[in-house]
Amino acid sequence: FSHSVVIRASVPKLDLDDAFEQKNDIAKAVEDELEKAMSAYGYEIVQTLIVDIEPDEHVKRAMNEINAAARMRVAANEKAEAEKIIQIKRAEGEAESKYLSGVGIARQRQAIVDGLRDSVLGFSVNVPGTTAKDVLDMVLITQYFDTMKEIGAASKSSSVFIPHGPGAVRDIATQIRDGLLQASHHHE
Repeated sequence: FSHSVVIRASVPKLDLDDAFEQKNDIAKAVEDELEKAMSAYGYEIVQTLIVDIEPDEHVKRAMNEINAAARMRVAANEKAEAEKIIQIKRAEGEAESKYLSGVGIARQRQAIVDGLRDSVLGFSVNVPGTTAKDVLDMVLITQYFDTMKEIGAASKSSSVFIPHGPGAVRDIATQIRDGLLQASHHHE
């Protein structure tokens, strides 16, 4: 019975996980104790083997629940980490999209300015006596008529009232020009 004394002396010092992990150490302690006891009778103990540790059913159930809870925590952490990465990537994508959209708008506006400048220069050269103001007035009138055409082609039922006629076009051009002058005056 010396081996059961050794097991009863060793195992209570360990928690259950350690008992499973240290089966070989417990077997070695039993072997040493048996060797001492049996050598007096001429027996040599070559090896002892602990086949299995069988805890109470309630203890096994509790261990399984603890392991399941630990796995659930790890899975929840990994899921949260994955969602965080997805949100970061989405935010980075939106920021990049907005940046590229801003670059596109800036290039579009620059192209419009370049086109207007080239039109003014070309018109002034080809039609002697015209000024940059005359050309810009013509561009404004063209854009005004383009706007009228788009409003007329729209199939929406809402009504838009726009003053029309040569005088109205002149007034709109004057209002735009005055607005631009006032804006540049405020910036100075």
